[in-house]
Amino acid sequence: MRLVGHKGADLIAPGNTPASFRAAVEAGVDTIEFDVVWLADAHLPPEERHPLVVAHDWEDAGSRTPLLLTEALDAFLEPPLDQVEIDLDIKLPGREEELVTALVQRGLVDRAMISTMEMHTLKRVLELEPKLRRGWTFPKTSRDWTRRPWAKPALKVALQGMKLQLPGLAAEKLPQFGVFAMWVYHPLVSERLAAICKRCGVELIAWTVDDEKRMRKLVEMGVDGLVSNDPRLFAHLDL
Repeated sequence: MRLVGHKGADLIAPGNTPASFRAAVEAGVDTIEFDVVWLADAHLPPEERHPLVVAHDWEDAGSRTPLLLTEALDAFLEPPLDQVEIDLDIKLPGREEELVTALVQRGLVDRAMISTMEMHTLKRVLELEPKLRRGWTFPKTSRDWTRRPWAKPALKVALQGMKLQLPGLAAEKLPQFGVFAMWVYHPLVSERLAAICKRCGVELIAWTVDDEKRMRKLVEMGVDGLVSNDPRLFAHLDL
């Protein structure tokens, strides 16, 4: 079972920070997921672009002084962060060369995965560095609709429809994409989806779960990994 700290350990220390990463390691994770974003300036010459940063989105990046991606990766070369794997959740397509180069320069390819909702990024990373593991994140969304109470009735219906369709979609797309893992919003996980992922040789990782009862149910369904803001919960699962 892959135990993943979301943004490090966002419910223990503010996520996407070194303190949160260290808290996740102390809680026993084997993988830390963090977000990578940049301004919409991939069309500019490299010397004119803003640096890649560790933040959930532009609003998050603008509300604080975020870590540079290079700073975050350097931190994973030192104890205690040198003991875990990392997943870079890529929010936007267009600067894959810089991402891959940063990982290669630090010898982190074997410890890293790039996950994304963006098909262009999956394809480009494969071209740039075939040894770098890739993860398909599902579903593709531009905002967190769960934070909008007025959207909940429609969201419930939409999720149920997606849950029914997802196993068939996975059976069709996973062999085409050739990814290492499928990162799925946990309400969409089913036993059938887990069986298809296993048949395709792909890890099924459920995000983001902060409830112990739900974690146990997902394990029973057959997931290969759990993502949580509070990785202290993993200790209660006896995995």
